[in-house]
Amino acid sequence: MKRYRRWLMVGLLGLPVLCGGLILLSAVSNIGLPQQSAVVDRLGALEKAQLAEAIQLRGAVGNAVWPGWGDAAIPVLLWNEQYAFLVGHPAPPPGWEAVPDDDFFGAPYYRQVARDPQAFAVRVGDVWAASMATREWMPLALHAEVRNDLPEFLKPLFPYRLVTRVYTTDWHIAAIQHESFHAYQAQTALERLRAAENTVRSGEARYLWDHAEFQADWAAELKLLQQAVQAASDAEATDLARQFLAGRTLRRQSVELSPDMGNYERQREWLEGTAKYVELQAWRAGATTPAYTPQPALTADRQFKDYRGYQQRLNEEIRHLTRLKLDQPGDSRFYYSGMAQALLLDRLAPGWKDRAFDDGVWLEALLAEAVN
Repeated sequence: MKRYRRWLMVGLLGLPVLCGGLILLSAVSNIGLPQQSAVVDRLGALEKAQLAEAIQLRGAVGNAVWPGWGDAAIPVLLWNEQYAFLVGHPAPPPGWEAVPDDDFFGAPYYRQVARDPQAFAVRVGDVWAASMATREWMPLALHAEVRNDLPEFLKPLFPYRLVTRVYTTDWHIAAIQHESFHAYQAQTALERLRAAENTVRSGEARYLWDHAEFQADWAAELKLLQQAVQAASDAEATDLARQFLAGRTLRRQSVELSPDMGNYERQREWLEGTAKYVELQAWRAGATTPAYTPQPALTADRQFKDYRGYQQRLNEEIRHLTRLKLDQPGDSRFYYSGMAQALLLDRLAPGWKDRAFDDGVWLEALLAEAVN
């Protein structure tokens, strides 16, 4: 008994020492934390290599991920704290200047002052482009956002690097594919994309975010989707998908959900769920496509893992289905519920993508056909 008490005292006394050591380590780590991009007025060498890899990856595996996507001409707009850079545009409209004394692997690229840039598809002249922050600026912007929300005494101590460790180069390349797919949606199904975006403005404020029973039913649906994606057999996946669809119908009926709110759900799943699916499938293809070789310049990028973390990332995204905060406004759930339905459709209804952009065709309807 005395021995146990002694170890308990050592543990209790050691805990403050351990916590103090971790705080000191975090503070020391923050001393060298960059506050701005190393190069602001142009794309740096690694940023060019990262973007070249994103373009190469889509060209190599894009059609296998989604028919036609790999062949589409889709410029990319990357921004940092000061400039937006445009690569691959055939004829930029007025307001864009060629970056002086620089090029993107032999071709000119363009810039303008960044004005409230967004991660999505953006129209530049008559061309839809994929819009995304640079790999370097993304974590720095998040560091600044977190720092601004902290009390003064915590700002030098907070472990900022832990918050942004997920933002590897692999993640960034996959994120560019996500936004590139939105640009493809705009190119091939513009009215559907606009309708899906309009549902946010018209429906988000009226959605039942604070209805406890409604959100509990949503949680049950997401759990069924998670189980279906992880099912060991097609028969089990089919049964769980049926349960998901039946639960979805009952959830909507139980609160007499209006048709436009049901449409809000389907529209967001079509828009963001498919893009989330493409993001992950492009990552998978980079890891598993025979003889695919990433850009040689990325060997200098310590944050590039050669797509080897794909399976870990996929597993984490599937686990996230049951970790979503459903009592707060925001459409994250639709990214994940749409993604999971797309993964199930790959398994239960190969060829589903040929109809996914048709008017009035939704993921849940395609899934219902597959299981019935």
